[in-house]
Amino acid sequence: MIEALRRAAEQEMLRDPRVWVLGEDVARGGLFGQYRGFLERFGPERVVSTPISESTIMGAGLGAALVGTRPIIEMRIFDFAMCAMDELVNQIAKVRYMFGGQGRASVVVRMPHGIWRNSAAQHSQMLEAWFAHLPGVVVVAPSTPADAAGLLVAAIRSDDPVLFFDPKDLFGETGEVADPIGPIPFGTARRVRHGEAVTVVTWSAAAREVARAAEALASEGIEADVLDLRTIWPWDEEAVVASLARTRRLLVVHEAVEVGGFGAEVVARVVSRLGPGALRAVRRLGAPRVPVPFSPPLEAALRVTEEKVAAALRAVAAV
Repeated sequence: MIEALRRAAEQEMLRDPRVWVLGEDVARGGLFGQYRGFLERFGPERVVSTPISESTIMGAGLGAALVGTRPIIEMRIFDFAMCAMDELVNQIAKVRYMFGGQGRASVVVRMPHGIWRNSAAQHSQMLEAWFAHLPGVVVVAPSTPADAAGLLVAAIRSDDPVLFFDPKDLFGETGEVADPIGPIPFGTARRVRHGEAVTVVTWSAAAREVARAAEALASEGIEADVLDLRTIWPWDEEAVVASLARTRRLLVVHEAVEVGGFGAEVVARVVSRLGPGALRAVRRLGAPRVPVPFSPPLEAALRVTEEKVAAALRAVAAV
């Protein structure tokens, strides 16, 4: 996945000279190698390593967008974006609305998120639901190399600000990626597998565990209809509703804390669309409401795993 993301950004920088990248260590290739070779190819005016000041990085990206460039703002790790919330929430998300479209924050804010190699509580958070709640931004959370690449291309070309949640735990996942990489439309879910027993809605790193669990349970006769949302705002409400018209059972799975997670929005919307009596079973599966621990066994205990997904699928299918 990390190479797919690198190629997508490189393709768009070659295509459009207005695209550039700024953030900590991007000239050295980025923390994960997502900008490897960019300094040599594009030069220091388009690959700008910054001071360790997230508010400065975010604000500089916004200012550059307002004068016509298309910055990729690299936050290095999602948790560090907390230091730039005013620039993101009060400026980038609102500038197009508050100035009647005269100024546009055509930025991509890349925020690698989620659990990754015992990185502890300040480097492992999954708070995509915060930003789904924020008017004015697109929220992207892919789970495969092809989706990550296609959605990053769409994000860079978008006139709206896009918050791109790179799933750290999936950076080593492999898969086929087109050349050239075409954009994937926002708000279009990917059907991971077809089934009639249970509708499973997921995104980001949790999608891998869901796919594995659904494959295993197929041998037990439980065929899950698995939808990877890919973007959680906008999200593919129509695909979920159409699936539930067949299965009448819903399981929403996400890596983020279950309490207040975006899964609650999915459940609320489909129940309001279909009516409370239309579904036979509804369940969410997410992480417990605790900080992510550094301890490897404690971290493992709170992860959303294939085994936990399989147990939840069995429970929902049995209703």
